[in-house]
Amino acid sequence: MLNKLPLSALFALAAPLCAVQPVSGQTAAPPAEVRAIAKEAYIYAFAMIESYNTMYKQLADPNGREYVGGFGKFRHYSEAFTPDNRDIVTPNNDTPYSWAWLDLRAEPWVVSVPAVADNRYYVQQWIDLFTHNFAYVGSRATGNEAGSYLFAGPNWKGDVPPGIKQVFRSETDIVLTLTRTALNGPEDVAAVKAVQSGMKLQPLSGFMKTAAPPAAPAVSFPPYDVAKARSHDFISYLNFLLQFTQPPHPSEVELMKRFATVGIGPGLPFDAAKVPAATLAAIDDGVVDAKAALAEKSKVTLSSNGIFGSRAELKSDYLTRAVAAEKGLYGNSLVEAWYGGYVGEGSKLSTVHFAPGQLPPAKFFWSMTLYTLPDRFLHANPLKRYSIGDRTKGLKHDADGGLTLYIGHASPGADKESNWLPAPEGRYSAIGRIYGPSEAAMNGTWKLPPLTPVAGSK
Repeated sequence: MLNKLPLSALFALAAPLCAVQPVSGQTAAPPAEVRAIAKEAYIYAFAMIESYNTMYKQLADPNGREYVGGFGKFRHYSEAFTPDNRDIVTPNNDTPYSWAWLDLRAEPWVVSVPAVADNRYYVQQWIDLFTHNFAYVGSRATGNEAGSYLFAGPNWKGDVPPGIKQVFRSETDIVLTLTRTALNGPEDVAAVKAVQSGMKLQPLSGFMKTAAPPAAPAVSFPPYDVAKARSHDFISYLNFLLQFTQPPHPSEVELMKRFATVGIGPGLPFDAAKVPAATLAAIDDGVVDAKAALAEKSKVTLSSNGIFGSRAELKSDYLTRAVAAEKGLYGNSLVEAWYGGYVGEGSKLSTVHFAPGQLPPAKFFWSMTLYTLPDRFLHANPLKRYSIGDRTKGLKHDADGGLTLYIGHASPGADKESNWLPAPEGRYSAIGRIYGPSEAAMNGTWKLPPLTPVAGSK
């Protein structure tokens, strides 16, 4: 069933964003009001535009190393990420990724997964353009049995065919899956590939073997430019993305009316050269205010638990949503994975000591991954060890059943290297992940032990 798009959206999708000329004098609001609205809008848009950076690289640049092949195609990584992989910041090193984007405008898509061995964890995290985690398929949410799931956009009103285990509705017409499949060492790559190859994507018409509806207009992606994204031109990116988020969520109808004051709306062009000087200056001031608010919130957000989730979980907390994207785009909801960690100096050898009975409480597994700062990518090291956890071969427990990990640039000694997570000489971030966290981890009863400098280390 084809859902009709507004005529303005059709024109905007059929031509580059910059080709449509805006109306001059698009707002007459007082500068103070414009400034406040621009601040609010920049915070609202931040996570969406951070995600668009990934979207552009994966969908719009066929010559780029991160290109996935277009909509409706999986790109599988069968091995764990290394320092050479820079698709996203703070990647995990436990579960090779599979990426795919779906365009739900013309019709829904069906995602089919194979039966997966009970001892293998996998998860398909589905994310909308707001960066909300709106659906989960996998070991925790739906089990390891084979099945087909229907993903529909906000305007679809068709019938669900037989053979569909569950229907997931997205608020946005374009969605992403970041799928993770657990890898148990280099010898396990073939098994991971088998799981990945069993994951299938097909439009609903293909699943039903019926005629396909007319295709939606091709998307003309505006090139991503970080300088533009961090300036008043963030409005052009937001307007582009809002085309695929209609109708607005009931909680945001009034918000969108307010945003319209500064030229924000689905598919609208934004040309700073045609905005009155006083208005543009007020927008710029609002962007500065937003960046300051984001920096302050980021500084006091010491845990990433609870900052990722669905709309129902995040509600209208757009500042938290922005901080989540700034700290690590596409984090899992807490029920799927717990996150915690440290910032340290690699020149100082430090330990993380888990007392007996206090190891990370995981239904599936746990790990700790190290990242360089400020870029938040994996740290290249001679051991080629980028994470450590309960699946690390040769890990040595203490005599009393506890566990001591060593983090630092220099080796802690040959007898301790089995428990060593190498770090750069400078600043680093070490992030612990618990896949399938217990209630104790989720409610804070269980706590990650402190990072403790080793006495005498430089």
